[in-house]
Amino acid sequence: MRRFFAKYRLFALVFSLLSLIIIYFIYDALKPNKRLPIYQPNMVNPELVDSTLLDVKKYHTIANFELINQNGDTITQEAYTDKIYVADFFFTTCPTICPIMTKNMVEIQGNILDDNDVMLLSHSVTPQIDTVAQLKRYALEKGVLDSKWNLVTGDKRQIYELARKSYLAVKTDGDGGPFDMIHTENFILVDKEKRIRGFYDGTNTEEIQKLLQDLAILKNSYNN
Repeated sequence: MRRFFAKYRLFALVFSLLSLIIIYFIYDALKPNKRLPIYQPNMVNPELVDSTLLDVKKYHTIANFELINQNGDTITQEAYTDKIYVADFFFTTCPTICPIMTKNMVEIQGNILDDNDVMLLSHSVTPQIDTVAQLKRYALEKGVLDSKWNLVTGDKRQIYELARKSYLAVKTDGDGGPFDMIHTENFILVDKEKRIRGFYDGTNTEEIQKLLQDLAILKNSYNN
């Protein structure tokens, strides 16, 4: 009996190893791929959504836009064609959460330097202050790379409507005029079809790591 087991021990070990490998690949093939939600206005805090969109449950996408970046170039949706991007709202003179948000966006920029599929987009909520020259100074100071990241200014009404009706990312002020807004700390992940796939606290390092993980999941969904 001992001779029998000794004779076939190697075979048994190899067979067991192959069985484990086969089981692993079968499990890996059958387990569902993780997918990110597609956010609709009715899924978001109503304070961040224009009243005309509160009941929208499907087909929400980012509207077309025409704004000016830190180099004086006109930026439209065409600049983000077939791109995944992370968007936010800020202003250069903000003394509180904006410096933290910008620092964390710089970290994201560092993670996508060699990734041609991903870009960044930051909208000023005080375009009357954030001129092209002001945005350029801010970009140079913070290490913004023109090829990866647009800081944009322009018509305040357009930025307001983008924020409230497209990105679902700012609250209304109500004290200074019809297009005044209070930006939030939200970073918004947008897919190649211009749909919102995630919201993240741009001041929280753990949320930034979650964003990077979700970005990898989103990229993988296109590869598959």
